[in-house]
Amino acid sequence: MDLRLIVTGLRMVADLERMGDLALHVAKIARMRYPVSAVPPELHDVIRDMGEIAQRVVDKAGAVIEGNDVELATELEQDDDRMDELHRRLFTILLSGWDHGIESAIDITLLGRFYERFADHAVSVARRVIYLVTGEMPEPASSR
Repeated sequence: MDLRLIVTGLRMVADLERMGDLALHVAKIARMRYPVSAVPPELHDVIRDMGEIAQRVVDKAGAVIEGNDVELATELEQDDDRMDELHRRLFTILLSGWDHGIESAIDITLLGRFYERFADHAVSVARRVIYLVTGEMPEPASSR
């Protein structure tokens, strides 16, 4: 068996495990605040969009792994860029007259970070698949 496949597979498993941990953290915040929402109404759309992107990137990451799909792998960078935009938007809202208290601000900050990192790990998985298929690790989009 190719050493590249073994090492890359181990690294991908670590990324996937971390994605699971981050998803669990999101669920814990929701459960901890139940029956009250951890997300104030004016942020429902942003957090919903982050959740939808998270679902999309995990679905794509699975398809990339299953099919060694380099083209689909490159699409994950765009999803990650959108997640980063939403993450910045949360901070803009938090820093502009937040009136929901410190506990809520902490929840929103953590939720944003968990979702943002989730997408980053999916991109890492996709980049490793590209490496397996092509033999070359692609540069991160931010350095292109």
